[in-house]
Amino acid sequence: MTRLLRYFGCVLLGAILGAAGAFLFHWLRVRGTKVVVPFRQPSAVVLSTSPQEMRLWPGKVPGSENWTQQETDSNVDGEHRVYNVVDPTLTAYFPPAGSANGTSIIVCPGGGDRSLSIDSEGVNVARFLNSLGIAAFLLRYRLAKTDTGFFPAAHNIQIPGGDQPVIDKMTPLITADGQQAVRIIRSHATQWGLDPHRIGVIGFSSGGYLALSLAAHDDADSLPDFAAPIYAVPPAVLNAKPDPIPMFLACADDDAEADCIRAYNLWHSAGVPVELHVFVKGGHGFGMHKQNLPSDAWPELFEHWLQAQGYLHPPAAK
Repeated sequence: MTRLLRYFGCVLLGAILGAAGAFLFHWLRVRGTKVVVPFRQPSAVVLSTSPQEMRLWPGKVPGSENWTQQETDSNVDGEHRVYNVVDPTLTAYFPPAGSANGTSIIVCPGGGDRSLSIDSEGVNVARFLNSLGIAAFLLRYRLAKTDTGFFPAAHNIQIPGGDQPVIDKMTPLITADGQQAVRIIRSHATQWGLDPHRIGVIGFSSGGYLALSLAAHDDADSLPDFAAPIYAVPPAVLNAKPDPIPMFLACADDDAEADCIRAYNLWHSAGVPVELHVFVKGGHGFGMHKQNLPSDAWPELFEHWLQAQGYLHPPAAK
């Protein structure tokens, strides 16, 4: 009887400690405190429907070795945002094995190079892609240093000198992060059951800027196979590379920040598959939010485009 009581006592204590740990984890997240978990090396990532975070760069991150700011999470106007990313990561979201089709997509949230809209333009997009049988890789790319909670678009704050100096500083770094993400996925594609020639990128706002930058770079090792810039803020200089990749574009007509027409014209004139949707209403930053506006249709239209391009079929059936 004594042994039985001790056994149940241990079980109860373990349950209490586990619940307390889970409560502390979520409490810290709600408070905006960065919860540090051990990073996996890409080679340690396995096929699992549980999210798996890995470091993007081995050792010190090139170009930001001396940054001292601390990555933080915060809620701004009900939106979960990440700030001050110094050590960029990829988080793998694999679909259930029975539905996987071998396609993978890197998800790049937006936030003006100062934050990441990590749920609406990140985690929720990854889960949507999983429902299509696609492996999603959420990219936390490097961000400019800022105070937690600072988000110009939400608070209409005027930035001294405008955004251009920040964009000029951050573009080489975030482009390098995006290219490294492609290299990691392509080099581990066989291990993860993926097709190395069906790696796409989807980006929102400044994440769409990154998607366009990757699509325009002429580097075979880090070039995605297709791109989907959503309400992208395009680079000042944008040229279609000699062999452009297929592209899906979407934005709203009442969005004063995005420009999807220029990219469409460049890709269309190059004679490659490109599809453009301009919704009469939707604004900027709609992501996976349901607003009961025309822009709500973009995920379904993107699914149709992926189907038409053959990315939702298993490789052997393409």
